Amino acid sequence: MTIVPICRKDGSPNGRTGRVIYMCATLVACLAWLSAHTLARNSFTDYNDVAQVLSSLTDTLPPELNSSDLSVRRKAWPDWVIGHDRDIRGRLLRGAEDTIVNWLLFGTSFTQQPRALFEVAATSGDLPRIISRRTRDLISALGPADLNERSVFARQLLLSQGYGFDTIDERARLERHLQAEVERVLAERQQYALREEAFQAGDLAGQIMVESRLFRDRGLSLDTSILPGFAIEQALETMKNQRLLLPNGIRRVAVIGPGLDFADKNSGDDFYPVQTLQPFTSIDSVVRLGLAAGPAEIELTTFDISPRVNDHILAIRDRARTGAPYVLRLPTDPGSQWKPALVGYWKSIGDRIGSERPLPGPPDKSKGLELREIEVRPQVADRVTPVDFNVVTEKWTGPPFDLVIATNVFVYYDRLDQALAFAGIEAMLRPGGFFLTNNAIVELPVSHLRSVGFMTVQHSVEKLDHVFWYRRNEQ
Repeated sequence: MTIVPICRKDGSPNGRTGRVIYMCATLVACLAWLSAHTLARNSFTDYNDVAQVLSSLTDTLPPELNSSDLSVRRKAWPDWVIGHDRDIRGRLLRGAEDTIVNWLLFGTSFTQQPRALFEVAATSGDLPRIISRRTRDLISALGPADLNERSVFARQLLLSQGYGFDTIDERARLERHLQAEVERVLAERQQYALREEAFQAGDLAGQIMVESRLFRDRGLSLDTSILPGFAIEQALETMKNQRLLLPNGIRRVAVIGPGLDFADKNSGDDFYPVQTLQPFTSIDSVVRLGLAAGPAEIELTTFDISPRVNDHILAIRDRARTGAPYVLRLPTDPGSQWKPALVGYWKSIGDRIGSERPLPGPPDKSKGLELREIEVRPQVADRVTPVDFNVVTEKWTGPPFDLVIATNVFVYYDRLDQALAFAGIEAMLRPGGFFLTNNAIVELPVSHLRSVGFMTVQHSVEKLDHVFWYRRNEQ
């Protein structure tokens, strides 16, 4: 940073005192700026905070930590946790590649071709031809003149990987790359399907445990939808009926991995701008259920390692402070066979945090869909604070939370990472606070975070969520 000294009216320096005062003021301002940004990055978890967790999982420890000599493990921990944080963040790239493949397969805005795997079965002989056409259509849609957020993101990612769009040869090379990525994703789907079959029929517990770590070696995906929000509201309502949650008892909420709705993997909808849902559906649900007096009583913090997610939410706050609302687009397909409770949720979502905007009808490419648009009030949008935070490797040093929510997050982690995250979430919660997730986490004897409930939420004939809630006991 260049420091410009205080000047007289004629532009000359105003003496040593003026320079010193200005330099001190500049230093204070600079330190304040750094502090604001440093607060958003928490320190790595200290070995003492996870020593008992590591001792309980000696059969799953990596070689660097797998020593019977605890002093060796303690010494290795700082380098391991820094490296592991880097490895986890590195999985974002593969997740971004998966997102582009999903968009290629399911998106409806850039092609007239049927949706692969939805309208064309995986076993169909037409699938390769459909995917090839969809690939060429997507490449054509990624021209520099297209300022659509999805197109800009995909184009920039592919350019950063060395792929071009200008010449016939560049486009042919890009087409081969995308075809190879599709083949990779489809092969991985088969592997995940085999994993899901690795339990005996009727073994619900075994099925849940397999599903809870299903994507442990996959790229970290940011995709989301309203389905997790519905599952969380159902769980909160059950907890309220069980008197686990008291009226107006929730003020501080954390959402881990809020995600971005890039292209709906359930229907392929991508005619609306990229959006984040769960921060606002969470506030909406807490208020609707009477667990907070109103949105103004809730402080919600999002934790994510993705710059795309954090920047998106930060931009929401910046616009909110100019008086601009945040608009949620909520499509539903009448043919999706949603359960009546989910349809009811879709019809009421947002009524505690904003108002519905009247629509003449959905875009032409989305005929057959029903669409709601909700304007989230700026005062509500301003209640959401993004924090760059890795729940596996970092320690939260801010005020504790009443409620922590993480859906479709821990499915990407193995047993060790889940245990480390579980210990970190325990430290985030006030005594008596709750953690809700749709992944079953194995509780270690050393943990003060204990399971107190479970329910299955049915979204449709084929889709469901198992939601678990854990309470931090008094220590």
